[in-house]
Amino acid sequence: MSNREIEVDNLVKRYSGDVLAVDGVSFAVEAGQIFGFLGPNGAGKSTTIKILTSLALPSSGRATVGGFDVVTQANQVRQIMGVALQDIGLDSLMKSMELLTLQGQLFGANKGQAQARAKELLELVGLTEAVDRRVGTYSGGMRRRLDLALALVHEPEILFLDEPTTGLDPASRRDLWQEVKRLNQSLGMTIFLTTQYLEEADELADVVAIINRGRIVTEGSPAMLKAAVGNESINLAFDDRSVAEAAAVQLAGLATSIQVDRAVVRLYMEQAAGSIPAVINRLQEADISPISLTLTQPTLDDVFLQATGQSLVGQETEPALAV
Repeated sequence: MSNREIEVDNLVKRYSGDVLAVDGVSFAVEAGQIFGFLGPNGAGKSTTIKILTSLALPSSGRATVGGFDVVTQANQVRQIMGVALQDIGLDSLMKSMELLTLQGQLFGANKGQAQARAKELLELVGLTEAVDRRVGTYSGGMRRRLDLALALVHEPEILFLDEPTTGLDPASRRDLWQEVKRLNQSLGMTIFLTTQYLEEADELADVVAIINRGRIVTEGSPAMLKAAVGNESINLAFDDRSVAEAAAVQLAGLATSIQVDRAVVRLYMEQAAGSIPAVINRLQEADISPISLTLTQPTLDDVFLQATGQSLVGQETEPALAV
């Protein structure tokens, strides 16, 4: 019997050439949680999700999905999980009803049962009006919704979503968010989500873990992680990175910590609003002029930046300066 939990204990994955993709990762996902798994490209998140979905074997360590070991009980894992991976593999010549019916039959349903489930899912993901069209004519958003429907055919207890909204327009992304919330809240489904959109993790996840260079560098609820960054930040935009770096040097000592992200300097501090005059005066004395200044509350982008030294999408940044 599945317990809808995911447990990972000291997971390691080595590839040939002594490449360490996952380096002693441990975490637990409670039943009914939405767990956000974030990391820059090459951090190890895709390798981790492949191991959890029985698509790759770990070099060492142990992981269970729904109480089943991903190595020794892979068949049971596949029966109780649904997977929508980043790369959508849909036959463009088939129709949605055909694909969903076939998927249902592969999971043991007879044709009548599979067709009934297919109709239910097409209604669920809003594709009933496109049922007679070949999948090759679908938009990116429609293909994403069909891929989600395929992952739900056998009514899984645990759902893995690997960057499910990549390439979608904002409206389609919001629609998918609502469906993920519904699945979680109405069915109690445990959802393991990787995403390149920090606002998506903030919106959906109960717990977020950030992986960098194969290791978990921070973990907690979005609210807790943001609170740990500080109360407010002053963000100063400059013409280029070199000017931003010069400004960071001049502002050292005014903030709890300073981060340079491309051409933007972020100052983390208590009562940031009251410190704006001092910041401007210090820059004027150094003859440095920012393009813009904004005052913001901490976001998951700030958390990610401090934890990994880079933005989730973009080039690497300078390490935070201790001041």
